[in-house]
This record gives sequence, structure tokens and C-alpha cells, in this order.
Amino acid sequence: MTSPAYAGVLKPVLSIADALSVVEDGMTVMIGGFGGAGSPVELVHGLIDTGKRDLVVVNNNAGNGQVGLAALIREKRVRKMICSFPRSSDSSAFRELYEAGEIELEVVPQGTLAERIRAAGAGVPAFFTPTGFGTPLAAGKEAREFGGRTYIMEHALHADIALVKAARADRAGNLTFSKSARNFGPIMCAAAAVSIVQAGDVVDAGAIDPEIVVTPGIFVDRLVHVPDPSQEEDLVAKGVRYP
Repeated sequence: MTSPAYAGVLKPVLSIADALSVVEDGMTVMIGGFGGAGSPVELVHGLIDTGKRDLVVVNNNAGNGQVGLAALIREKRVRKMICSFPRSSDSSAFRELYEAGEIELEVVPQGTLAERIRAAGAGVPAFFTPTGFGTPLAAGKEAREFGGRTYIMEHALHADIALVKAARADRAGNLTFSKSARNFGPIMCAAAAVSIVQAGDVVDAGAIDPEIVVTPGIFVDRLVHVPDPSQEEDLVAKGVRYP
């Protein structure tokens, strides 16, 4: 039973459709995951079902196969991708639209992508990094020299919505993750105005040992209980297509 001490901090546990009701056309949506690890497949499929479009999506890659983010792209709901790896062995959906000039792309080195997201959640407006200096990725960016080395300025990357997959959540929104599925989820929760989390287990507030909480509940707004979540690689291997 949830203690009265948690009254007022409990997060709503909603259906996927209700949780995604705050998404609007044109929003910037961060989607957690590193390939299939931590990919919130059910939330992304729910986003397709909303019919929202003209989205800017931030992810490590551009999706795989015909499910999840790849399906969202294939359905032409994404105006622009911001990612580190637009090409992978199963990323045909993005490639076809990009070659047809029907989707924009901003490539960001992986470490810079993670730091831009982290900076947004930490209230840091911009930072300097040597990554990308002397390459086309530095075009139009301020450069400064520190200690004899040249750095370029990168801006924090904010989002309207974050879609994240956690292993366990308590009703106060405190999260734990399964191994490498921890990747981008915690920093995206902090960088987005509204974070929506699908969790395999949802337990009473206070049932998770505070010592193992990865994302504090203050960064989580809405919870969805998905007790048997799909694994993206399995769906791709089976040739599943959504919708």
C-alpha cells in the first residue's frame, strides 16, 4: 500500500493512448534506446497510432526494420532526424526517404549527442568540445582555443516529449533500467518538458530501494505499464511490420 507521505507526488499510470495525448504535430520527441536496447517499442507504435506528424525525432540511430522508429519514419511522421547513426543494416525506411529528399537529417557525434541532451537537463545552455573541429560538423559554430586545442561550441538539446523504456517504476516515478537499456533514457527524461515512461513493472511508491534508483521521479511525468514489452531486434528478425 502506498504511504500517505507520497500523496501529491504520485504519477498517473495511463493507457498508451492517454499517455500520448499531450503530443502535438511539430513537436520534438526524444526516443530512448541504443538500437533495440531500451527502445520503447510500444510507446512508438502508440505514437504512430496518434497520427501526429511533422515531428523532429532525437534518437541514437534512425530505426531498424519495419517496426518502432523505422515504422514512424516510413509512415512519414518525421520531418527531421537528429541522430548519430542514420545508417545501419536494417535502416531502409530512413534511407529511402532521405534519398528522396523527404526527411531532414542532423548528424551529431554520439558523445556530443549525449552531452547536448545531458546539458539540457542540467540547465547548461552550451558547452565546448573538440569533437567535430576541422570537419563539416563544425560549420557555422563558434570555435575557441583552450590550452592550445581548438573546441567548438555545441548547444543544449531540449525536447517537448521523451519516450523512455524502464525496467521498473514506482508510483512516484522513480526508475530502474535493465543493463544497457539504461543508455539515453535517464538524460532524456531530464531534457524533455514531458517524459512518458513505459515500465515492465510498476510498484508502490517507496518499494524501490533509493540506492538503486537511476532516474528520480521528479523527471518523470507519465507512466505506462507494459508488463511484457517487445524487443526490437526480435521483431526485426521475425520480419514484423507495424502497423
